[in-house]
Amino acid sequence: MKKTSLIIPAILGFSLLPLFSCSNSPVANESNNQDPSGEGTLQLRANGEDFVRQGFVSKDGWQISFDHIYVNLAEVKAYQTDPPYDAHKGGEIQAQETLNLVSMKTVDLAAGDENAEPILVAEVPAKAGRYNALSWKMTPGNSEPNQGYPLVLIGKAIKEGETINFNLKINQELAFKCGDFVGEERKGILSPGGKADLEATFHFDHLFGDGESPPDDEINTGSLGFSPLANIAANNQIEADLTSLKAKLNSADYEKLKGILPSLGHVGEGHCHELLTGK
Repeated sequence: MKKTSLIIPAILGFSLLPLFSCSNSPVANESNNQDPSGEGTLQLRANGEDFVRQGFVSKDGWQISFDHIYVNLAEVKAYQTDPPYDAHKGGEIQAQETLNLVSMKTVDLAAGDENAEPILVAEVPAKAGRYNALSWKMTPGNSEPNQGYPLVLIGKAIKEGETINFNLKINQELAFKCGDFVGEERKGILSPGGKADLEATFHFDHLFGDGESPPDDEINTGSLGFSPLANIAANNQIEADLTSLKAKLNSADYEKLKGILPSLGHVGEGHCHELLTGK
């Protein structure tokens, strides 16, 4: 019995050695993945959400689907800020680190199928840290299909057997300054040697409303809907820019449309400080 009791601890002692060795290996690997320069990779994605990818019903009962939504992004910058930027207050972003992500690029928010990921716009080397602010402009595109327009919406709307094809060319420049992404997970936290992403999000339910929400919901009371556009269609077609929309819509609907445009840009559910610029 004494010999057995001596042998068991000896066996246990030897068997623990490889366990301790294995427990140390992930730490060693993690250390090996650290970039000594303190840099990682920061991605920018653009997201029209399920409203764009899957279609939706407007507040006034039109089933809307998009073939293309062309957005021309310009001067996109990411920031490490302290204090955090408050989009509700506006003002300047107090940045300790500024990263130029995109000088100018057109993206199609409707690209891919209904389960497509948000569009990858850019991927650049970046200093590690927390990127908690994002700014961008929407300026006229330099070439077709959106030459001269910051935003072009192409699709169709169906209601009670009637189909209206639309091509809405928005010749209004916009600028957005946004704080932290608001969603199920934090974005923009970049570790050395790692990868993180930021997102420019576009909420087109602000324009057309949401048939799944109550009529008195803010998203519906503040939106235009599609019926004012359907009323100016000719031969089941609408091809218009803001100049022609101003001439054809009643003044209240046109002013509502113009007022909605700056609210399209978000970071997830996070609001932005937005401006009408240029035209």
